[in-house]
Amino acid sequence: MSDRSGGPAATTTALLRAGVLGPVTAWVDDAEAALGGPRQRAVLARLVAARGRVVTAGRLVEDLWDEPPQGALVALRTFVAALRRAIEPGRAARAPARVLVTDGPGYALRQADVDAWAFEAAVSGARDQAPAAARAALDRALATWRGAAYAGLEQPWAVAERARLAELRLVAVERVAEARTNLGEAADVVPGLDAHVTEHPWREEGWRLLALALYRSGRQADALAVLRRARAMLAGELGVDPGPRLAELEAQVLRHDPGTGGAPGADDVWRDTTSAYERVVAAGARTRLESTTTLLRTLAMTGGEGLTAARTQRVAAVGAAEQLGDPELTARVIGAFDVPGAWTRSDDAGLAAQVVAAAERTLAALPDDAPDAVRAKLLATVAVESRGLAGARGPHAAHEAEALARRSGDPAVLAFALAGRYLTRFEHTGLAPERDAIGAELVSLAARHGLATFEILGHLVRVQALSALGRWSDAQGHADSAGALGLRHERPLVGVFTAWFGAQRAAASGAPGGADPAARADAERGYRAAAATLDGAGMPGLAEGLLPLAILALRVWHGLPADGGTADDGPASPREAGAVPPLDDADWGPYEPWARPHLLLARGAHGAHGARGARGTRGDAAAVTAAARAVRRIPDPPPGLLAEVLWVLAGRAAVAVGDRRIAERARAALAPAAGEIAAGSGVLTAGPVQEHLDALTAFLTA
Repeated sequence: MSDRSGGPAATTTALLRAGVLGPVTAWVDDAEAALGGPRQRAVLARLVAARGRVVTAGRLVEDLWDEPPQGALVALRTFVAALRRAIEPGRAARAPARVLVTDGPGYALRQADVDAWAFEAAVSGARDQAPAAARAALDRALATWRGAAYAGLEQPWAVAERARLAELRLVAVERVAEARTNLGEAADVVPGLDAHVTEHPWREEGWRLLALALYRSGRQADALAVLRRARAMLAGELGVDPGPRLAELEAQVLRHDPGTGGAPGADDVWRDTTSAYERVVAAGARTRLESTTTLLRTLAMTGGEGLTAARTQRVAAVGAAEQLGDPELTARVIGAFDVPGAWTRSDDAGLAAQVVAAAERTLAALPDDAPDAVRAKLLATVAVESRGLAGARGPHAAHEAEALARRSGDPAVLAFALAGRYLTRFEHTGLAPERDAIGAELVSLAARHGLATFEILGHLVRVQALSALGRWSDAQGHADSAGALGLRHERPLVGVFTAWFGAQRAAASGAPGGADPAARADAERGYRAAAATLDGAGMPGLAEGLLPLAILALRVWHGLPADGGTADDGPASPREAGAVPPLDDADWGPYEPWARPHLLLARGAHGAHGARGARGTRGDAAAVTAAARAVRRIPDPPPGLLAEVLWVLAGRAAVAVGDRRIAERARAALAPAAGEIAAGSGVLTAGPVQEHLDALTAFLTA
């Protein structure tokens, strides 16, 4: 096995523990690593803050220096090389890095145990745990703090992360107090809560917990006094009334029944059931692992923190199952998390790779007489978690999973296998009809057997495929059906995809050439509104770089430069630009290689005094030369929903700088999709593929 540079694979990988809940530090196999100076430590800290996602080299330079010096990029590479020596001391010469990895245009931290990541997962997970388990988990998490987070770093990103983690720490303190109160330790938590509200007087939850602890300690008068202090403080200082939880507690105290009386609600049933489970099912029992994975499956459907926590804890559950040495148990634990995906880029490639590796090991270890359904679920897991990666393994696993699932006769297993088949049906462009057929079967199968999650997926698959085929009314019908099912079954992430589809459909109605600037500006504002639905959704694989990519694709389709100007009359007005920030300042995520040439071309289209030259003139020669170099470095897009759009961007940039090689590649790649619209993602569009093929052909035959 080797990395992309052809070097030999590393034979050993040391265990890295990184700490940012205090001064930035790291330990390799329990020995403190020599991380070097402040900026070198800042590189590691910035990658920790990215939570395993790629940070481009350009972004790292901007985040390390207020005013990057000449040679900053070279200095960054030096820092990275030194960090790699410090945190992977056993790595052989020229072996690929396994922890601080190079990924596309930047770097990412993988295979690391990070205190902040574990702390966030513990706080999120404690919300749904029984009191004893929540208290234990949070006590352990709080004990990992060594001081202020990211201590010693004052860059804006570090200050923001410090504030976010400090807020999360206060949440953890309050949840520990709540757990202890529910465990009968109300009198013991009163002093700590009293100090807590004194230091943080605007936290209503702190006031509520203090009053509750006082009441349960037999101090009703003190509890009412605290509630009235909180009411007076909020009204006098902020001019607001207490929130509903604080007001309800006051009413309960006056009725002498906080937490009692009336029929049990859903929260009471959940608390009592999980408490009983904690008591009855022995710690370490295999049943717990299977139950945990089923719970994580439900948690993932909630999106946001739930989805993020489910991804991390799933890997932990699979690892725990493997340690027991029972491949059939491990197969059940892996297969229980049959959560499909509607997007072809993984939210966490590192965690996905770990799941794939575990599934492959389990497949190899299963006995020959293992049921078809068990093998099918493992193979479907490989397909789903391999989405967006080049190579034959994902598609091959999907085909094999589908065959075994059909033979098993289990509709739920077949639905999961079809989900894997859909996510890997991107061997080349122009496959929207095949994916539409998969979506149609999913809708029919899931509706017959009450598989709501897969029925929603089937509708979303058809939204994407029908968008590529230009059947907008049919796509809208499936979007409406997915939205209704999402509301009925409490699947909040469905609304993200339907919002983006609405923005895409509005953008697709524009006339080529950008004849109506106001309509184009409205389309760009629609994309920005759709992007707001991604805040806190827990889907970085979808969110990263999507908004600027959508706007760039729209502008390129209309023959406009990346900055939104027109061909003849200078940059766009704020009304025409839709108040979208300049794309030069955008975070492009994984799409930077395809966007960079267009940004450089837009820069080069301005004359020496900032006025735009006529379309087709060289403009600033240095910027155009840089754009040509960027075009030569454009890679083939990864297989997935955005392949057509990325090929359009590559091809159009190649035409602009006169690069015949890239233009030929783009034309060959887009040819199978000649009858489609570059809109198969269901979220953004670059217009009819044939228009771009015509432009490429005209350039290549001129």
